[in-house]
Amino acid sequence: MIENFRQFGASDPPFALTFAPGVTALVGENDSGKTAVIDAIRYALLTRDTDYIRVQPDDFHIADGSEAIEIVIRCRLSGLSIEEKGAFAEHLTYEDGEAVLYVHWRARRLTQSPVSRRLADVSVRSGVDGSGPSFDLVARQLLSAAYLKPLRDAEREMSPGSGSRLSQVLGNFPDIKDGEKFDADKPPETLDLASKLSLGGLAEYFRHLVNQHKGVSSAQNAINTSYLSQLMLAGESLHGRITFTHGGTDRARIRQILERLQLDLLEGPAGTSRGRYGLGSNNLLYVACELLLLGKDPEGEGFPLLLIEEPEAHLHPQRQLRLMEFLGSAAGSEIPGSRAVQVILSTHSPNLASKIPLENLVLMEGQRAYSLAQNDTKLNKNDYRFLERFLDSTKANLFFARGLLIVEGDAEAIVLPALARMLKRDLTQHGVSIVNVGGTGLRRYARILQRSDPSRGEPTVPVACLADMDVMPDCAPQILGLITDANDNAWSNSRRRWRVRRDFGSDDVPQDQALAAHRSKLAAGDSGPVKTFVSDHWTFEYDLARSGLAREVFMAAMLAKNDDPLNDDRKNRSGVASDAVKTFDGLKAAYADDPDVLCSHVYRVFAAERASKAVAAQYLVEILEAKVKAKDSTFKVSADNLPKYLVEAINHVTKALTATDLDSEGDDA
Repeated sequence: MIENFRQFGASDPPFALTFAPGVTALVGENDSGKTAVIDAIRYALLTRDTDYIRVQPDDFHIADGSEAIEIVIRCRLSGLSIEEKGAFAEHLTYEDGEAVLYVHWRARRLTQSPVSRRLADVSVRSGVDGSGPSFDLVARQLLSAAYLKPLRDAEREMSPGSGSRLSQVLGNFPDIKDGEKFDADKPPETLDLASKLSLGGLAEYFRHLVNQHKGVSSAQNAINTSYLSQLMLAGESLHGRITFTHGGTDRARIRQILERLQLDLLEGPAGTSRGRYGLGSNNLLYVACELLLLGKDPEGEGFPLLLIEEPEAHLHPQRQLRLMEFLGSAAGSEIPGSRAVQVILSTHSPNLASKIPLENLVLMEGQRAYSLAQNDTKLNKNDYRFLERFLDSTKANLFFARGLLIVEGDAEAIVLPALARMLKRDLTQHGVSIVNVGGTGLRRYARILQRSDPSRGEPTVPVACLADMDVMPDCAPQILGLITDANDNAWSNSRRRWRVRRDFGSDDVPQDQALAAHRSKLAAGDSGPVKTFVSDHWTFEYDLARSGLAREVFMAAMLAKNDDPLNDDRKNRSGVASDAVKTFDGLKAAYADDPDVLCSHVYRVFAAERASKAVAAQYLVEILEAKVKAKDSTFKVSADNLPKYLVEAINHVTKALTATDLDSEGDDA
């Protein structure tokens, strides 16, 4: 629970988020609150890195020009191990027979003083309402999590030096203190015996050997006999001794050794370094090192919790996927000899989002969190199974969009961005993503953003689902060659896979009313930010032709039909285009009074002559953009010559632009 921390104010109910065991990913666009959630956990539990956490002025929520006085962060930790219950016995709360740990972190703003650098008074207490005992420094260290910051310098973190992260990790590794102590009276006589010493013992053994080294004793004698003796006064007896600096306690000696260690990458177990590795490889090494400490469960050294911001940093897509598989193994205690680790990460990578199970994603939007776990969305069990198979990285960009167009084919995905630009509604500028579901699962993808209980809030990202009406004009079957004449038996075949307008309506229900009911059925799943836009007549290509782009669609279809010979230079594009214009002009002259017949002949090139819709879409965009660029006074793409449902869908997922935006965008359109 978070109140008055950065983007999160004192809402009712307050911002709250439950993390499932395993890997949880926070996804969403910039400034949605992902980093604030990670930092809230860091403030409450502390982290094991060397960075000092200090409350900043910007941490206090600002609303209507007024700054909050107090920040409250509450963490509830459940599923505690026996050791953890013992360590926090006085802080535990029992709920339904289970011991849970509440951590209440509060920061109250202090009056600014010119002689004080303190901004806030911070307290950390236990109990459901924060009235339990305070956590002392030792207890807070037991709570600490591992944290990997964004754009981390993994090479520096793994380098030797005072307080290096590697020395901290190794210093807490349970096996690092194992071994025998050094006995100066019985020093080891062989390397095998020396290898049995602890690190502290090795430090003492090395000190012993240095002190006895011939060069050291020779230098010591020279200082005393040749120099120091000449500087003494009568009656003085001074003697110098060179000794290896004593490390103090055994812990201090071990730390001195560990701070001299560095972690390098090699080509293999017996290989040698090939030189300086890149940021990506070193980041993988860094993650492995942190998980080594978390998984080994050292006594009294923090919770098995790993916080990572942008794990994709510096990693190419294949390594991103490999990293997620590894984190999943670590979270599921599948690494031999290691305990389960909980991982909470934030990411901007569709590649990673597609790899993490959908129910482990949390969508951050509008300073609210929406878990995508089962029972929180309108997805059913079969939907999750379906999306597990088909929600790839190209579709996972839906988690990072300000608006979403879900389409059923390649043609829509290719043409819609160009049409939106011509309508001065550039999709990229508005942060709109297009998800092409390939004709299947349109409603499944939409249900990801629909909540099972809208009263608890729902995302505001506008979603437009584009669906074909799939109802031909009555003239189309004969034009497409599906039937021969009005008396063809195909009309009465109950297994035919196409429908025409004459199939709708009866003596009791007018045709227009029956078609409206059919359109409503296609949009039956609409709710919240999700709205379905059904084609006005038949299909995407037919409706484009029917609305006023018949010539351009026909030309694109004919170019697509001849795509192979055009690419092989067996035909000339201008020649194919010229022939297409002549053919279309003939069709228009013959059927000018019947747009259904004319546009059915245009669509015939796709349905009967097998012109690729995707290839035709590419040609259509080129044709439209060329005409716009040439400022053809006889042609203009506008809401008047585009299908109504496409214009409405584009308007739904975009916002009106300012005059400045329109000027800059209109020049390119």
